[in-house]
Amino acid sequence: MTTPPERLRALLAAPEFVVMPAVWDGLSSKLTAEAGFETAFLSGSCVAASRLGGPDLDLLSFAEMFDSFNQAHGAAPDLLILADADHGYGNAMNVQRTVRAYGRAGAAAILIEDKITPRALTAAGKPALPFEEVRMKIRAAVEAAKDSGILVMARTDCRPSLGIDEAVARIEMYVEEGADILFLDSPADNDEIRRAVEAAQGRPSFAVLSPGAPRACPGQAEAAELGFKIGTYPTGMLSPAVAGIKAGLAALNAGNAVADSALPPAELRATLGYDDYEERAKRFTLPE
Repeated sequence: MTTPPERLRALLAAPEFVVMPAVWDGLSSKLTAEAGFETAFLSGSCVAASRLGGPDLDLLSFAEMFDSFNQAHGAAPDLLILADADHGYGNAMNVQRTVRAYGRAGAAAILIEDKITPRALTAAGKPALPFEEVRMKIRAAVEAAKDSGILVMARTDCRPSLGIDEAVARIEMYVEEGADILFLDSPADNDEIRRAVEAAQGRPSFAVLSPGAPRACPGQAEAAELGFKIGTYPTGMLSPAVAGIKAGLAALNAGNAVADSALPPAELRATLGYDDYEERAKRFTLPE
């Protein structure tokens, strides 16, 4: 039986561009799998929104993210999940503990980034750790990943603060250290994207393709042409979900029972699995 990392490696070896919806809990993960997607990204920004009702500003703990992963994985065990592990929650030894925990729990891949934590008390900018300190964290992650085979995605956030040359140098270093997937955050334009993809030396490159942030944001077809292998959409489901909640609350304020966009009750029950539960429970039901 193949493991989640082995299945993800096979998927990334295929020629198709991989779309990874961003999930944050059991329901979002289950719906993603039922929609036919093979992979998903457990997004820190989505988990922060759902658990904290707030922004993605490095306020989540390892325990909260790991609990969200277990919810998502438990609801859709066959979905190949790339887990956002932020900065690894500490130094290189913390990174190893984090990687091993996700590997044992069944994640297919894990993201480790180079941001300084805790960040300065502002939402602006993403200060990055010194180059060689980052090297040690990625080296530690790759070593720990050998226990389970989990893929390591190495991300650099240094483009806005240190420039594209430093960002490309970090991607080259990540490749030297054995990272499996590479991620340049906040490329300014397509030329910077091409430089980062070239620096990945044939290994898969990952992109955030949700619009809104100050970064280059190509569509799926253009992203594939530029050399990206994986694209994720952190606001792709989260924004419609928030809009749906607001619509439901507005309907209640207006004296209505449901919003116009609400699912019919039978469809909601089916989506949540009530009929499946009844069928599975028959094997354990005592006769009258």
